[in-house]
Amino acid sequence: MKRFFIASTFCMLLYSCTNTPSSRPQDPTSFPYKQEEVLISNIKSKVQLAGTLTIPSKGKVSKIVVLITGSGPEDRNEETKGLNHRPFLVWSDWLTRNGIAVLRYDDRGVGKSTGVFATSTTDDFADDAEAAVNYIHSRQDLKMLSIGLMGHSEGGMIAPMVASRNKAVSFICLLAGPGIPIRELMVQQAKHQMRLSGASAQDINLTVSGMHKIYRTIHDNAGLRSSELKLILDTLLYTEIKSAPPRLLHGKSVDEVVKLTSSQYLSPWFKHFILIDPADYLSKVQCPVLALNGTLDIPVESTTNLAAIKNALQKAGNNNHQEIALPGLNHLFQRAQTGTVSEYPQISETINPVALKIVSAWINKLKIVKPYADITKI
Repeated sequence: MKRFFIASTFCMLLYSCTNTPSSRPQDPTSFPYKQEEVLISNIKSKVQLAGTLTIPSKGKVSKIVVLITGSGPEDRNEETKGLNHRPFLVWSDWLTRNGIAVLRYDDRGVGKSTGVFATSTTDDFADDAEAAVNYIHSRQDLKMLSIGLMGHSEGGMIAPMVASRNKAVSFICLLAGPGIPIRELMVQQAKHQMRLSGASAQDINLTVSGMHKIYRTIHDNAGLRSSELKLILDTLLYTEIKSAPPRLLHGKSVDEVVKLTSSQYLSPWFKHFILIDPADYLSKVQCPVLALNGTLDIPVESTTNLAAIKNALQKAGNNNHQEIALPGLNHLFQRAQTGTVSEYPQISETINPVALKIVSAWINKLKIVKPYADITKI
């Protein structure tokens, strides 16, 4: 979510987020379970993540899920400024009410967590998620639980990164997680968004052609210092933007567009993100996997990404995975009309009940054989 992988979407997000209600129908107003404020230490990065642990107060508890947010700075509720939706608050409440413990945390540099978000990469966020796994193992009252990772959007790519290297992860749930190479995903997003906004085929083709050149330049020069890459990239951007029709500049000068675009593409996060192929990690995942996408998901199109996830898991020899496309749901798993970003704040629903029920049922049905005993009381 959050950055939505391309900066133009963020502009759309700000434009659309006005006059939204102060609360949502699915925001919990009571909490019939245990809640605990926790601090998670990422020793590698010397970062402390502030989070909330929720534990069912009754019945048998055998599983715990770590929630991993998507792109951009968000708190433990995965709240994006302006949208006024708190997806992870709703997910946490639902899962805990259905017998599953949940650990969610503020991104580094957000809320009560330390660290600097702006200079961090996807690898850093994967280390943070793994620190949450290590935190669970460090507690005598939690370490016997089966640990799952549930990531949304970029978090749905981070979950396999951690699961592919840490055998303590017993299952993963991918909510709108990428399956195709990120450079392909970015182009796919641009095509869908421009088409929905009424852009002509000519403008779409011009934009896509420019994106391919930019991503190839970043890829081919990944080993250069930032100053050297900036010189090469700025030269390319000037050439591309000068030759673009004025209508594609939306009233901005060539210099303004180059400066804005260059700063976005040269951020530590983006330079690393654009090189990632989720299959590199999914093809090493051996634990059970549930992957969900909405058919109206614009940032992470359901058909190609679910197919890529399935193919990578098959290559891994993983025999316990499900890929499910949910009709009419958008990137947030709301019931939508078009799936555009402008709809998000206008929809009162935060998470469609169908998605909630599928995930909790899948987790509760998992029979995981591991050397940890189930617990009945924490």
